[in-house]
Amino acid sequence: MTKPTDMARRLFDIHKNYSEATLIKRRFKQNDILPLIEKRKENPLYQIQSVGESFEGRNIQMLKIGTGKRKILLWTQMHGNEPTATMASFDILNFLEGKNDDFDDFREEILRNTTLYFIPMLNPDGAERYQRRNAQEIDINRDALALQAPESRILKNLQQNLQPEFGFNLHDKDPRYSVGSSSKLATISFLATAYDQERNVNPVREKSMQLIAGMNRVMQEFIPQQVGRWSEDFEPRAFGDNIQKWGTTLILIESGGYAGDPEKQYIRKLNFIALLSGLNAIANNSFIKESRADYYKIPENSRYIYDLLVKNATVNIGGKTYQTDLGINRNEVNTANANDFFYRSIIEEYGDLSIYYGTEEFDADGLILEHGRVYPEHFTDLSTLNEVKAWSILKEGYTYIQLNQEIESVTPINIPLHILYNKTALSGSPTLDDAATFVLKEGDQVKYAVVNGFVYDLEKEFKRIKNRVIK
Repeated sequence: MTKPTDMARRLFDIHKNYSEATLIKRRFKQNDILPLIEKRKENPLYQIQSVGESFEGRNIQMLKIGTGKRKILLWTQMHGNEPTATMASFDILNFLEGKNDDFDDFREEILRNTTLYFIPMLNPDGAERYQRRNAQEIDINRDALALQAPESRILKNLQQNLQPEFGFNLHDKDPRYSVGSSSKLATISFLATAYDQERNVNPVREKSMQLIAGMNRVMQEFIPQQVGRWSEDFEPRAFGDNIQKWGTTLILIESGGYAGDPEKQYIRKLNFIALLSGLNAIANNSFIKESRADYYKIPENSRYIYDLLVKNATVNIGGKTYQTDLGINRNEVNTANANDFFYRSIIEEYGDLSIYYGTEEFDADGLILEHGRVYPEHFTDLSTLNEVKAWSILKEGYTYIQLNQEIESVTPINIPLHILYNKTALSGSPTLDDAATFVLKEGDQVKYAVVNGFVYDLEKEFKRIKNRVIK
């Protein structure tokens, strides 16, 4: 018999064959997935139905596949800016449609023993704006009681009418969560949601823990020590907590961060493996061999990681010097149509950060932290400022340029400089809540520049970074 971890490695290797090629960036909209649903309407594997409309009238559809007694409801993007599992869901559908390869028995076991109900985008209005909440500004995942949002009513009606044995509540989370107090990013986090304030465990919740214990073992093959457990605090308004209470075994999966994967394509692959492994464990009932104790061994998520941690920088204020650390986060800001993003990086913590880590770390011991200078020439527009010119300006120790004409703040600008309006000089050292743009000097020589949260070594060649500098 093939061990689950062996099967997972095989799934890892073949994911590329089933990855949905039309979804390669996180910021997609309902119109991007409608053709993927439409093309399946003639496929006899599926039953596809409309289950209601969003607040703005977008049709929400559900894809049913499989003929087994065990009903499993899976929904993605109840938060519109959490699309990783939506991509993975279409990868899984592609996989389940496959045949004549080494996975025929695996597929057949899932489709024979389970019936899967996929809702691949519960909050299309939020996805249109790439925002967490729906068009009413309601957090659907805090609306299980009031049911003020039509999307919330859809989800509750499905749970009540289908009475699925299992539910997969699929989310993304802040990419900076750590596994406990470690330096490891919590790339995937699980939760067997609590159904009461006391966090009791009944047979319904017990199955959640058993499934997660097995899925965690699989994930450790690919992201060792990078699996976390979400807080078990009971949230009486949340769908996960209530669905568990209503009798459906609920597994929450949160996709976090992974270094070098800004579009979450590797994490999408992990979702593909984790979900198929979980579905197979339900199909063959192997999850009942798992232990609740192994679930509790998964470390809880914490917040010990910054995008960039600058250590031991020397600051000079009024002739007095001291060393400090800086915790910097690169926050994503949507462009006007929410199809792309740029970064707005902020110094979010300042002082002794010795117990923290950075996805990227820089030791500034022996270097003096200062605001960079403002380039004296004014630019009427950016058409004359190419990367070569911008790099030469930065190497001279200038981190800021001035524009005579204001541009839209949402315009992506791929140059390593910060744009100023109505300012001609900055002095001293940047501090808490300032923009993460400064220089690091050795004596009078500028050795490094940090612009909008990205480090540039000025003695090396220019390295293109997705650095969208704004005013």
